[in-house]
Amino acid sequence: MVSLPDPGTGPSIPAGTGGPVPFPGLGPEWLPGPGGLPFRTAARVLLLDEADRVLLVRGHDVDQPERSWWFTVGGGLEPQESPRDGAIREVREETGLTLDPSALVGPVLTRSAIFDFVAHRCRQDEEFFLARIPGDSVLASDGWTALEASVLDEMRWWDLDELAGVRIEVFPEGLPDLVRPLLRGWDGVTRHLGLQVD
Repeated sequence: MVSLPDPGTGPSIPAGTGGPVPFPGLGPEWLPGPGGLPFRTAARVLLLDEADRVLLVRGHDVDQPERSWWFTVGGGLEPQESPRDGAIREVREETGLTLDPSALVGPVLTRSAIFDFVAHRCRQDEEFFLARIPGDSVLASDGWTALEASVLDEMRWWDLDELAGVRIEVFPEGLPDLVRPLLRGWDGVTRHLGLQVD
């Protein structure tokens, strides 16, 4: 049985969840962070094929359907989950592909991102990994959550030169230039991009 706090003392705890859900529309992994913003940690993956193309997802926000952007595969970590395990899980859930843990390199990049999502201003601290997969891999969206299915529009392989010329936003900013040095392999140094506002 879940005991509920006095309504005046903090966020309610919906019966059966076992934890607070302080931000309507966001999952339970989003907790109050610096400055009161919804906050979570995340793992993202730069998925490259043999032609040096990068796999990206295009999405939009439910309250801004006219604005869409391209971004890397990945998402929030589950409680007690390592970034590496989260990266492998997110690839499986978002693309239907199962990565061998030995194929995951990094983290090659880190950043803190502030962005709008589901009518909230959010902060997410991200670790980016690198992996190579065949470009003819069959992609699937069966693992998307209901929220993801409502805001994710498509997955696509991008040539880096073509990606540099797209007219909609791409995150993280400057992604083609971040990926190009990794095409020859990772040098073992994690590049820290700092705080970015998307």
